[in-house]
Amino acid sequence: MALKRVVMLVNPLSGSVGPRAADEARTLLEAYELEAKVIVLSGDFDAHIAEAFADKPDAILVLAGDGTARAVAARARSDGPMIAPLPGGTMNMLPKALYGTADWKLALKRALEEGAPQPVSGGEVQGEYFYCAAILGSPALWAPAREAVRTGKLKLAWQYGRRAFKRAFSGRLRFTLDGGEKRRTEALVLISPMISKAMEEPVGLEAAAMDPSDTTQAFRLAATALFSDWRQDPAVSTRPARLIEVRARSRIPAVIDGEPLQLKPEAVIRFVPKAFKALAPLPPSAEDSV
Repeated sequence: MALKRVVMLVNPLSGSVGPRAADEARTLLEAYELEAKVIVLSGDFDAHIAEAFADKPDAILVLAGDGTARAVAARARSDGPMIAPLPGGTMNMLPKALYGTADWKLALKRALEEGAPQPVSGGEVQGEYFYCAAILGSPALWAPAREAVRTGKLKLAWQYGRRAFKRAFSGRLRFTLDGGEKRRTEALVLISPMISKAMEEPVGLEAAAMDPSDTTQAFRLAATALFSDWRQDPAVSTRPARLIEVRARSRIPAVIDGEPLQLKPEAVIRFVPKAFKALAPLPPSAEDSV
């Protein structure tokens, strides 16, 4: 579709964005025949985001952290403007799934030149939306450390690792899928249809229960969670689900689309078939399919 008006939100302090990003974005946008406005995020983020929606653009481009991109997409919902979450955060799970790159300038080019409106499904838990994956349980404590290692930030990885040991989550999760039988597991991974290699249609979230039999196996799963061969592990079982209920004796550590958080001891996760409309190539590049 032909874009007439876009608004781009830029957080120069986020991840790999940098102080010159807003000026670079303005220069890049000038090459296209559309009305473009760049808003630099500072201070009251909510006010800046509200300003972007108030302009009623065809699309809102977001160059910021993973959390900000999720917040904008969640506000847009399925009936709002198209959202282009560009890679400006740390993990960039959603941008890489949509555009196949961690280069925000290339992602912007693909969004504007190849982009089309497409519904993106996801999940919601305690008011927080995710569009790629949610990890619940002990492996969630290790996700930040693993990402730091992947990006070569070894000192940061050590700090995250020490924090994971201190906050060790020893309790098992009790869960049900679509009101079925109650089960127990060490960890539960919920993956959106957009990036799940096991799902061809958006019929639900792929729910993967991880049941290590001992500490060694638990560490292995924590280290390999969401890598390409993880479904082959005998300690993993998967199936699609639209409503997932999870309980634990204490607050549940979780990572949703790369953002760590603590869930209440009783959590309900629901599948959202049409969470928001993305401006992205069809089909999505899905570099981070799992």
